[in-house]
Amino acid sequence: MTPQERAGDESLVILQSLLCLLREKNVLTRADIETLTDRVSMRASQAERDPIPCCAEAARNAAQEMAKISSYIGPHYGGKHRRS
Repeated sequence: MTPQERAGDESLVILQSLLCLLREKNVLTRADIETLTDRVSMRASQAERDPIPCCAEAARNAAQEMAKISSYIGPHYGGKHRRS
């Protein structure tokens, strides 16, 4: 594993833990997590037009990871879904 990959893994663990902690403390709602998941997904699908440049592959990976986080946090901590 390269140092860059390791740093990415460490950042991911920190991000996952932070999102769970913020949800547990009710700083973020389930609806907030769903909105964040959608925004990350949108950035991944429009990476070439994103005003904040990022690697398209990294954006797709981030969207997949955010979907996993959302699917864990929702049932684990509960809360109301977003209103459509």
